[in-house]
Amino acid sequence: MHSGQFDAIVIGGGHNGLTCAAYLGKAGKKVLVLERRNLVGGCAVTEEVWPGYRVSTASYLTSLLQERIIRELQLERHGYRVDAKDPAFFSAFPDGRHLFFWQDAQNTLDEIAKFSPRDARRFPAYEAHIEKLAQVAESLLLTTPPPFPPNGLGAMVEWLRVAGRIRGLNTAEITGLVKIFSMSASDFLDEWFESPEVKVTLATDGVIGANGGPRSPGTAYILLHHCMGGVAGHRGLWGFVRGGMGAVSEALATSAKERGATILTDAPVAQIIVRHGKARGVVLQSGDEYHAPVVASNLDPKRTFLEILDPSLLPPDFTNSIRQFRCEGTSLKINFALRGLPEFTCLPGAPLPLHRATMHICPSIDYVERAWDDAKYGRPSQRPLIELTIPTMYDPSLAPAGHHVMGAFLQYAPYTLKPPTGPGAGFDDGRGSTSWDELREPYGSHVLDLIAEYCPNIRDIVVDMQVLTPLDLERRFGLTGGNIFHGEMSFEQMFVMRPVAGWARYRTPVPGLYLCGSGAHPGGGVMGAPGYNCAREVLKQA
Repeated sequence: MHSGQFDAIVIGGGHNGLTCAAYLGKAGKKVLVLERRNLVGGCAVTEEVWPGYRVSTASYLTSLLQERIIRELQLERHGYRVDAKDPAFFSAFPDGRHLFFWQDAQNTLDEIAKFSPRDARRFPAYEAHIEKLAQVAESLLLTTPPPFPPNGLGAMVEWLRVAGRIRGLNTAEITGLVKIFSMSASDFLDEWFESPEVKVTLATDGVIGANGGPRSPGTAYILLHHCMGGVAGHRGLWGFVRGGMGAVSEALATSAKERGATILTDAPVAQIIVRHGKARGVVLQSGDEYHAPVVASNLDPKRTFLEILDPSLLPPDFTNSIRQFRCEGTSLKINFALRGLPEFTCLPGAPLPLHRATMHICPSIDYVERAWDDAKYGRPSQRPLIELTIPTMYDPSLAPAGHHVMGAFLQYAPYTLKPPTGPGAGFDDGRGSTSWDELREPYGSHVLDLIAEYCPNIRDIVVDMQVLTPLDLERRFGLTGGNIFHGEMSFEQMFVMRPVAGWARYRTPVPGLYLCGSGAHPGGGVMGAPGYNCAREVLKQA
């Protein structure tokens, strides 16, 4: 058995845990990071799934990683490079039409005008409105939520600081802020646009990772969440990381180690040690013990408080709130090795600019809502929303010469499956299976058939494919319920309510134990903000 003494221990070597460790190390703390897998990164990893094909297994694009973190941890010096997508989006429609969104504003307006000249005239005002709201929301990302409910003068001062963030907004913008935090993506977009094709292209950002459809209240904020950030000075754009998403985590790990952090892989934590009411370290599944007065968990709230911590050490109302914290996912990822490029019927040929974009297969809001209807009743969507990305169009080193890797991200595939309830009740393998282990292969084949409706050559170019269901995401990456955000990002589970009311400031009811993962404010996405904020709170107590 091994043991050691540190100033702080971080459980989980995902990007937030690594960010937290790097900042604690930067402050002179002796930090230990413990990662259960054989590589760091959590969901931000690059893995050689098949010989010669390196895949961003789970997360696949970047935009939200905070510029302050990139700069202060010198991630570019450690190999972090991003290519901004151009075009940003490509949507294919069954009637043979297609729609591009480009980095160049005029090119995008020309594309929108093909569907609605009115929407093309409205789009610059929409972008300016979204940008203004995004600036307000972004100003809160690297802050600690104020106490809730407020309990004294100090708390009121913190709330006044939050209120100050909206100073300078006009009445229309303040109204827009209220709407975007409460409305559905569909209703929000209906106020701006008339073209179904334009609306569905924008609405996809409102349902990615969400446990709701485009008409579900709260999805407008998810849309805004995906409009924040940027790449290489381009606001609101997303990009491909050179070397895959694992390069983000490797840069963070290198930065953390440069600042003195020790990182151990193949080191799953079995238990958080609590003595005299305070966190004092961890016990690994191997029996090894490591001790520190500070333990920061990058695991989701349910795993942290209900699995590796004895729940009897927590106040009953807190434990009950964690049990009620919603974190079942509805996302499914398929990774492909390809010997060529998919060719779309609506725009034949390869390679084309569309292969450099996020390619949407979801022709209307109604289509996406029906997909959610299936999942709402416990079945994988018969016709899901599908996003396709091909990172090898920017980084050919990820695959053998002339070959490609492609990711397909799907909504909706519920973690908890129920028996089919009749015709139109979602995907059924013919046996009424309610196990993802049984549905994985037939559903993957079904998705391939759906892609073939738009790209008839797809089956001819697939070398191999990897289907990651919500159950697989849970098993592989430790995501309870397969939720990619460590918990639903609905209004009542955000900001001062994340993970639960009264405990949104990274501290927990156990002194010395902190949350540094996406189950804390400001939630999911590869942004590093929860890790940064947690480190700041730890250092305040030092």
